[in-house]
Amino acid sequence: MRSWMVLLVTVFLVTGLHFAFAFAAMPVVGMSAPEFTLPSQDGSQVSLKDFRGKWVVLYFYPKDGTQGCTIEAHNFQRDQPQYSQRNAVVVGVSVDSTDSHREFCSKEGLNLKLLADTEHKVVKQYYSTMNYKGVEIAARNTFIIDPQGTIQRAYTSVDPNKHSVEVLAALDELRKNSDIPLQK
Repeated sequence: MRSWMVLLVTVFLVTGLHFAFAFAAMPVVGMSAPEFTLPSQDGSQVSLKDFRGKWVVLYFYPKDGTQGCTIEAHNFQRDQPQYSQRNAVVVGVSVDSTDSHREFCSKEGLNLKLLADTEHKVVKQYYSTMNYKGVEIAARNTFIIDPQGTIQRAYTSVDPNKHSVEVLAALDELRKNSDIPLQK
């Protein structure tokens, strides 16, 4: 009987620790956004800390040049003046290379910061991965990070057609319900 109890406790502890680890991996509203540094399409290194004092819309997307990703990028690009008015920057992350990002931006006339996470570290930090036909890619998730580096909103599996408008509305709501300034 004692061996059954030991086995049960061992299974519980192992399973419980595994569950806690998996749960802790997903950044949630109110926690500090995980720091990172990644190369952008222009080859420069971009860090989350570079944007302290600004709101950051950190969006993860699956693949350069695909239909949904192109729509989402164009919508964020279209709304850039509105993000600037709200003291916000938009930064995209995928597991594509800087060369892929550069070609995508050139072909589509984009000037957003697109970051290359070819080692899949940041997509994993933000629990933003998915498997597509046996290949790990970024999931379409977005995090709104306040000027102090705290996550204020988290979106999973977003609709690229309406997401930029949704994020702008969230930034306005955050201004109304927070002491954190939206504009400088």
